[in-house]
Amino acid sequence: MPILMGFYKVLVALSVLVVAVYVGAQVLIKTPGQENITPPAGSAPAPGVSGDSSGTQREPAASGRELRKGVYNFFLAATDKGGTRSDTMMVMSYDTQAQTVGVISVPRDTLVARSSGNPHLVYGKGGVEQRIADVSDMLGIPIHYYIKVDIKGFIALVDELDGIDFYVPCDMNYDDPEQNLAIHYKEGQRHLTGQQAMEVARFRKNNDGSGYSDVGRTETQQKLLVAMAKKVLSWNNLTRINSFVEIFNQNVDTNLSLNDMLYFAKAGLNLDPSTGVETATLPGRGDGVYRGYRYCYELDREGTLDIVNRLINPYDQPLTLEDMNLAKAQSYH
Repeated sequence: MPILMGFYKVLVALSVLVVAVYVGAQVLIKTPGQENITPPAGSAPAPGVSGDSSGTQREPAASGRELRKGVYNFFLAATDKGGTRSDTMMVMSYDTQAQTVGVISVPRDTLVARSSGNPHLVYGKGGVEQRIADVSDMLGIPIHYYIKVDIKGFIALVDELDGIDFYVPCDMNYDDPEQNLAIHYKEGQRHLTGQQAMEVARFRKNNDGSGYSDVGRTETQQKLLVAMAKKVLSWNNLTRINSFVEIFNQNVDTNLSLNDMLYFAKAGLNLDPSTGVETATLPGRGDGVYRGYRYCYELDREGTLDIVNRLINPYDQPLTLEDMNLAKAQSYH
C-alpha cells in the first residue's frame, strides 16, 4: 500500500506539470500571498451598501491579531441562468498546513443593512465583487480569492466526471417553464448527470409548496460539492486534468493566477475530502422585515460566531461579535 500511494502521488504531481504545459506556461510555483481582496475586517463599509443604515464607521478589529500561515479564504459563487446574480454563495477556508477545509454557506436572503435598495444579500449593485465585500464585512474575515462558476460549467464538470453518485434528500416535483426547469426525482440514491445534478442543486420547493427552505438547499449544495471533490481527486480522474482545466478556463471567473492554481493543486494532493472537509450553513431565521422588505434571513449572532471561528477564521485569535457586522431585522412577520 505505501508503494501504491507513492506511485499515486507521483502521477498526480506529473498531472500538475501537465496543467502548466497545457496552458503554455513554465513557472516556478511560489507560495501565494495572503493579501486581502476586500477591506480588512472592521473597516467601514461602502456608503449605502452594507453596515448599519446610519453610515457610521465601526471600530477596527482588535489589534495584535495575525493571519495564520498557510490559511487562505475563498469566496465561491454560482450564478443563476442569466449569469449575473450569485444564486449560491459559500466561503471556504483552506489550511494548507493542517490539510483541513471549512466550508460555510451564506443563504442568499441573508439580511444586509443597506440604507437603500433590496437588503437581501443576493441583490444589490456591484456583482460578485460587492457580494464579497458584503460577506467580508458581515463576518469580519478577509477573503483572499474568489471563484465564480456559471451553470454551464457546473454541468460540464459533472458530465466530465461521468456523473456523480448522490442521495437525493427528498421527493422533488417542481416545474418552472420560464427557467426551463422540470425537476422530478424520488428520494434515494441516484447516479446524476450534469443536468440532473444542477436541477437537484437548484431545487427548493415543490409545486404544492412542500420541500425545504433556502437553508435546506444550501446543505444539499454542500453535499454535492463534497461528492464532486471526492470524485475529482479519485484515481480514475488523474488523466482528465487537461479537460478540467479547459472547463475551468471557459466557465469560471477567478482572481487566482496560474501560479496560485498550481500551488493549491499541489497542496491539495494530501487533502482527504472524507475526513478533512467540514461544512455548515450559517444559522438564522427567515421571517425578518427590513425597510418593508420581507423574508430577510437574520443571522443568529452566537451561532454564526461559533461557526465562523470554527471553520473559516484565518486568524490566530478568535473573532468576537464586535468584529462582525450582523444586521438585525426591524420586525418579523
